[in-house]
Amino acid sequence: MRILVITAILFVSTFIVHGQNAMQEGFTFLENGDFSKAEVFFKAYLEKEPANKTANICYARAVGLNGAPEKANTLFGNLLKEYPKDFEVAINYNESFLWAKQYKKAKPLYEDLIAEYPDKFAAVLGYANTLSNLKEYPEALVWINKALALSPDNQSAKISKKYIRLGYANAYVNAQEYEKGVKLLHAIFTDFPGDKDALLNLANIHLITKDVTKAKNTYKSYATSPQDSITALNGIALAEHIDENEKDALEIATMARRRVAKFDNVELKKRTYERYVQALIWNRKFRTARKQIDSLETTKINGNWVLALRATLGMYTGSFKISLASYDAILANDSKSFDGNLGKANALFASDRIIPAYAATYKTLEVFKNQKDAVGLIEKMNIVHTPTIEEHFAYTFDNGNNVAVSNTLNAFFPFSSKFKTTLSYQFRTTENTISGSKADSHVLLGGIDYKLMPLVNLNTVFGINNSHFITDAYTLPIFDTKLLIKAFKLQFLSLGYQREVQNFNADLIGRKIVMNHYSLNYNLGTNVNLGWYTQIMRTEQSDDNSRNLLFTSLYYTVLQKPALKFGLNYQYISFSEQLPTIYFSPETYQAGELFADIRGKISENTTYMGSFATGLQKVEEDPKTPIFRAEAAIKHQFGKRLSGNIYGKYSNIASATAAGFQFTEIGAKIKWLFTKKPWILDLKTKQ
Repeated sequence: MRILVITAILFVSTFIVHGQNAMQEGFTFLENGDFSKAEVFFKAYLEKEPANKTANICYARAVGLNGAPEKANTLFGNLLKEYPKDFEVAINYNESFLWAKQYKKAKPLYEDLIAEYPDKFAAVLGYANTLSNLKEYPEALVWINKALALSPDNQSAKISKKYIRLGYANAYVNAQEYEKGVKLLHAIFTDFPGDKDALLNLANIHLITKDVTKAKNTYKSYATSPQDSITALNGIALAEHIDENEKDALEIATMARRRVAKFDNVELKKRTYERYVQALIWNRKFRTARKQIDSLETTKINGNWVLALRATLGMYTGSFKISLASYDAILANDSKSFDGNLGKANALFASDRIIPAYAATYKTLEVFKNQKDAVGLIEKMNIVHTPTIEEHFAYTFDNGNNVAVSNTLNAFFPFSSKFKTTLSYQFRTTENTISGSKADSHVLLGGIDYKLMPLVNLNTVFGINNSHFITDAYTLPIFDTKLLIKAFKLQFLSLGYQREVQNFNADLIGRKIVMNHYSLNYNLGTNVNLGWYTQIMRTEQSDDNSRNLLFTSLYYTVLQKPALKFGLNYQYISFSEQLPTIYFSPETYQAGELFADIRGKISENTTYMGSFATGLQKVEEDPKTPIFRAEAAIKHQFGKRLSGNIYGKYSNIASATAAGFQFTEIGAKIKWLFTKKPWILDLKTKQ
């Protein structure tokens, strides 16, 4: 936070008391902040009286405050040689370093000055401001209090103390010590009741901590004038977005946009138009948002903020190339832009360019130390690339009296952003409680995942299946490979081959049926909330049977938070040979159903999902029968490295592997990131 150094009025007042009436006009220029006129005045005055100390000081001050602090520093330095023990010259010389933002050079000079003049208010105030600019806030507060002890009612010192507290509070916010920041901001109201800067900073903390009610109340306190009420509406719209009330956010942002047209405040218009377009994007009104951005680009107030809006729209619509181009344009204009740096990092991550994303995020943290969102992005990428162990326990039973218990241990080892390995072991035991048939299987798998290029991955798993059935046992190889492609925006395609051994129940394990699946999966998303998923699979079996399968789903996203989808599913299955006494293998099977899927948060660390489907199924020429499927799960994040979930699912839809129509499974999963950091080397590699 920028800390203001307010000492001009103090020095001008001193000169008015001790100076000459002939310089009164120049003093007035300085006092009113008209430094250009003051510079001209005192330059002309010095042509008549070049040795006048006061005129030289005032001229140098006018030069420095008019945008040439280095020149002022030289002028004061020359004066200091002429008046080596003069306090007024020394204090101005020191202050010229502050104008030039050379705070480290100013600090020892002020320390020498206050050692010699401990009771000089200007010296103590200047030292406090120097410490503040160096972000040494605890010491700055000590010295500003000393300055106020020397001059209790001095307004310049009170204003400096306010900005020291603002800077100190911001440091606490960056360190995520929000309560300490709030306490400092409230202290500002002692000297400045209802201070607008303090209110805005308080509201920002409440937004960060997602205390939406306090944020909105703080903005309401801020709205004491027509223009301030627009700023408040912009803040309340953001609060509604954080509270996931997107329609309310758009309604409030629209109100602010309508009101701001009455004012000529350019900055206020920028902030208001920006919030309005953001609210359009939050509500997925992408076409309207795009039109607004296009129109803003033709106005005089166009700038980085409009580029940021176009980049945001690209992120929401999956147009990451457009986002990257916009963020690069922002950084070309301002290399230290927060929106440009962190936005680019997010766009690179979304584009699956992991190492450049890390580099961009670390660059953001170099400029904005400990910034919460940047730290969060690093943690998000770390989680994806940290070695992980997952334990999965499941208990299943069906109406054919088959019961199964399985335990699966998965280990995930990413060695680079492109190369990852997996290791999996499953033990599954199954029994038919009527016939007494029992079987168990041990499956050991090893796999690799290699990124051929961003958004194109080759995943291959190979291993063995060792099964035991009564007195028989066998071991067979298994294999699974997939090519995963995101070729176009919002479109995903996978091509796969899988060799697996049938292990649904004890009888099927005993038959040693090997299945070879050839599959194609395609998912098409849109920016109008519609989606379409299709799976086509051909299965060749070792018992000379074969299966064709088609599954297609058309769905519509009704809500984003919680994510709520409704849709239609259609499934078609056909076997070349019908073996009903062995396993479900109809000549034709069709099913159509309506489904709903909901996913959301119970709390910050607990999420839920529920999926329900119902419809009709028809096996060959048999009458149609009803379908019902349901699945529910709750997941809890116990810490950054440990999570777990429990789930249950039920289905009576016919399956090529289920000799029956009712199937139930309950289970639990535990996931642990067993190292604190990824194993990826050179995370700070530059692009």
